Amino acid sequence: MPTVETLRGPVDVGELGQTLMHEHVFVVATEHLENYGRGAWWDEEERIADAVTKLRAVAAKGVRTIVDPTVWGLGRHIPRILRVSEQVPGLNIIVATGIYVFEELPHTYTFRGPGLIIDRPDPMIDDFVRDLTEGIAGTGVKAAFLKCAVDAKGLTPGVERICRSVAQAHLRTGAPITVHTNSAERSGLLALDLFAKEGVDLCKVVVGHAGDSNDLDYLMRLADTGATLGMDRFGLDVYNPTAQRVATIAALCERGYADRMVLSHDTACFMDYFGGDWEETRSTLAPNWRYDHIHDDVLAALLGLGVTDDQIEQMLVFNPKRYFS
Repeated sequence: MPTVETLRGPVDVGELGQTLMHEHVFVVATEHLENYGRGAWWDEEERIADAVTKLRAVAAKGVRTIVDPTVWGLGRHIPRILRVSEQVPGLNIIVATGIYVFEELPHTYTFRGPGLIIDRPDPMIDDFVRDLTEGIAGTGVKAAFLKCAVDAKGLTPGVERICRSVAQAHLRTGAPITVHTNSAERSGLLALDLFAKEGVDLCKVVVGHAGDSNDLDYLMRLADTGATLGMDRFGLDVYNPTAQRVATIAALCERGYADRMVLSHDTACFMDYFGGDWEETRSTLAPNWRYDHIHDDVLAALLGLGVTDDQIEQMLVFNPKRYFS
């Protein structure tokens, strides 16, 4: 049986159990945190204790694994989430490598690469491969998948270069890919087309935030490539209300696509998008945007629309297992 890297080392994919395929532990802007957050709205011990409480609660619902696509651009800091993971022994946390931007490259890569001022092979590829094969930032924790983003602005030069580097790291290592997309702009098609031209195995790609769309033609077109649909923003009703997300999944299950969907919320224990007012703002703007919404509300709603227990297990257990195999 294949294994997948987690914060605590390799785990047999058969032991992943129910898996939420797109969740964050912390999303913070590192420079902002270090310059303005500490002593204002960030208390390290308080945030870690809060995260432990929230993740223990979701583990108690039966979730055995969360997949955390927090990479550069979202504030990845492995030592912090290692401290959390150590206190939630019943939950696997799988982490990623890659870069999350919508338009421009980080300056540290802008001038280094093929045909640039420092003309050399693209250093992003080696950095991603190192995270996957040796470990991240001296922690010994290995990433298990790759993350990039193609949002409303599409394949800008910076975004395209990141996506091609992700594709090349996939080809070198076999690591699967999750790509953030903008369903309103149908950017999943751009991402999959680029990956296909780079030689990526599209069966190893999750199209993130596909569940923001109820356009069955668009979603089936994505799934028919072999890619998996990330139905992964449950609770973010501003993009698509839960009832419509549920109806779309039920319709796709009826059409035979249960083996091409995974479920999640894309939430976090803490995000700094609202400064220190994360909990107050989330509870006002998106009260269901929490780790337990799927188990508390969504699964029963799916069953009510004719989705079977086997199809739910397919989406929560077998599809994640296949992705990491």
